[in-house]
Amino acid sequence: ALSDLDALAYHEYKPRAMKAVLESWERLCAAYDCIVIEGAGSPAEINLRAGDIANMGFAEVVDCPVIIVADIDRGGVFAHLVGTLDLLSSSEQERVKGFVINRFRGDVALLEPGLRWLEERTGKPVLGVLPYLHGLYLDAEDALPRTREDKATTRLKVIAPAYPRISNHNDLDPLRFHPDVDFTIIGPHDAVPPCDLLVLPGSKAVQADLNWLREMGWEAAIDRHLRYGGKLIGICGGLQMLGRQLHDPLGLEGRPGSASGLGLLDFETTLAEKKTLENVSGSLALPGAPEFAGYRIHMGVSSGPAFDRPAAQLATPDAGPEGALSADGQILATYCHGLFDAPDALSALLAWTGCQPSGRFDPRERRAQDIDRLANALADHLDLELMAQWLPGLAMAEVRD
Repeated sequence: ALSDLDALAYHEYKPRAMKAVLESWERLCAAYDCIVIEGAGSPAEINLRAGDIANMGFAEVVDCPVIIVADIDRGGVFAHLVGTLDLLSSSEQERVKGFVINRFRGDVALLEPGLRWLEERTGKPVLGVLPYLHGLYLDAEDALPRTREDKATTRLKVIAPAYPRISNHNDLDPLRFHPDVDFTIIGPHDAVPPCDLLVLPGSKAVQADLNWLREMGWEAAIDRHLRYGGKLIGICGGLQMLGRQLHDPLGLEGRPGSASGLGLLDFETTLAEKKTLENVSGSLALPGAPEFAGYRIHMGVSSGPAFDRPAAQLATPDAGPEGALSADGQILATYCHGLFDAPDALSALLAWTGCQPSGRFDPRERRAQDIDRLANALADHLDLELMAQWLPGLAMAEVRD
């Protein structure tokens, strides 16, 4: 984290940010033949055009072609596309090569009159209409998943709070897609339902999200959950919430000071200026010592008697104990992200909750299959031959590969 800026101060910071963005662009250009640039927000935010570094402003500086993609599942797709194009400057309009309509349900023949009208109205081709792919397992970025996965039967109910500054929530995706798990993210002011496993995920501002948990009634709900024998996992920021105290002497996440944690494990955390960022591997302190591989990214240093009963043993980068497992076996705390990605570790964690999985589920394999499924849909529904004209030096065969 560099600074805490309001919207006006961030707008004034953009020229400096653009310099860093262009340095990154130059490094990528030196290493790769083709770069896909994803915008952020709308390209037609005319009030933010000056100093834009994320959409058309960047495209103008580096002189790259643009494709406008619209989500038909939200409705009003033709208005979105025509309105967006109309609000661009003349030079920006010229670099728009065409449109893609995404997440279409139904028979594309019913859309054809609209597609012809759009091309005639704008003079730009529709490069493809991509189908809505149900149950697609892709790692989310900022947005929490909006839909629940349809499953015939489940054996385990798992919940997690959607606190305002939640981070690394793709840790939870293997639970969301596991065929035996009924997984729900609980939003603000929603009742906390009974469950078998409660997961506290990462947070960008632990003290603020801990205050939110208390305001939403989660502290009492967690106590009740443990009193009835439920299991609890805290990951990274979730780990820090479980301790007795949170200290932020430098004001890295807010005002300098200390705050009480949930007090469920005997340790304290002090936020430090140096950030831990490392890939890790090891084995869980559960039956069979299942192996996992993941990463740690946090600013806190945690210490206390709770870590005398580690949750895992790390093999890299620094071999030794990691995390904490409560004496009663109900609470597991770790700084390691990605525990649920390893199929054996995932099965062991579900077994720890009292659920014997019906079969082996490999999140990495499922994710790879769905990426192939997405790639096949793009190959089938996009005009790749036309798009290849904007990929200098690449033959069509290479594009298809």
